[in-house]
Amino acid sequence: MRKYNFCAGPSALPTEVLEELKEEILDWKKYGLSVMEMSHRSKEVVEIAETAKQDFIDLLKIDSNYDVLFIQGGASLQFSMVPMNLLSSSNSLSNYLNVGQWSKKAIKEAKKYGKLNISASSEDNSFKNYPSPNNWQIDDSAAYLHLVMNETIDGACLRNHDNLPAIDLVADCSSCILSEPLDVSKFALIYSGAQKNIGPAGLAIIIIRRDLLIDRDDLPAMMSYKTYSDSDSMYNTPPTFAWYLSGKVFKWLKNKGGLENQKKENESKANKLYSFIDSSDFYTNDVGIESRSIMNVPFLMNDESLNPKFLKESEEAGLLNLAGHRSVGGMRASIYNAVPEEGVDALIEFMKNFEKQNG
Repeated sequence: MRKYNFCAGPSALPTEVLEELKEEILDWKKYGLSVMEMSHRSKEVVEIAETAKQDFIDLLKIDSNYDVLFIQGGASLQFSMVPMNLLSSSNSLSNYLNVGQWSKKAIKEAKKYGKLNISASSEDNSFKNYPSPNNWQIDDSAAYLHLVMNETIDGACLRNHDNLPAIDLVADCSSCILSEPLDVSKFALIYSGAQKNIGPAGLAIIIIRRDLLIDRDDLPAMMSYKTYSDSDSMYNTPPTFAWYLSGKVFKWLKNKGGLENQKKENESKANKLYSFIDSSDFYTNDVGIESRSIMNVPFLMNDESLNPKFLKESEEAGLLNLAGHRSVGGMRASIYNAVPEEGVDALIEFMKNFEKQNG
């Protein structure tokens, strides 16, 4: 019996997708091999890759002004690739938002490649309120502005994109990609690690405006976006298994009604969990209401000495990976697309019973 997985990443995969994988793992479509054994140059794998890319484009309604790249190294490699590709020299300037732990890592890398302006920071309130775009202090001479759209660790996000500034925006959407519709045209570049809301770890998907695909002789080939664009992301052997399984997730989302339907499901799950936490005197979520993530829900108990007991008993109840990140403690439920609403219902029921027994 499968249990409910609330891990922040590698995270839950849809049961239907895993069932398909089970059928194909030894013999893909009677080809006599697993996809993992096939050449990435074979027509079969090329077709798998092209179909996955197109389904991803369809889901987000990405127009022809953008290319979609599949790159190894996860989102963390993009902390370096973004400034390496978008800054012309060590004197070039970029804007960054400091809105959580992943923002801090991106900022640390960007400082190695150019000058940096912190346009807004929520560190003084422990990253509990995402700064409003109206208050961002932007240097217009900068090449771009970088933001982490959904801070996985801290549970804060930016969901209202109505007032985004007129500057090239670079967004890390690792833990919110495909959770709801997104107007890609508002961004110059979007990147996402696959292991949170898409597929297996090791893959990052980059959506990049084509005018940013520039030949850079000063960069290693594997660190240039143009290398991947020119080679259909197959300059070297790509992570074929992760690409293949991600493609199945894209097809699963399309068959379920796309991102509009997924948004309804995700909001329903998140609203249930937040409503229960807010109604309790035993649990708290201290993220500002307007900044709350619908993907990552951290929560605390008034008596922190109960944390080990909560985690032990929740695991015994089939609710896995609820420990908060080591940097913030407490608990965290990552309720990505593949976590069913029944899983959230089961979590709430467990939390109610735990409160009765220990409150």
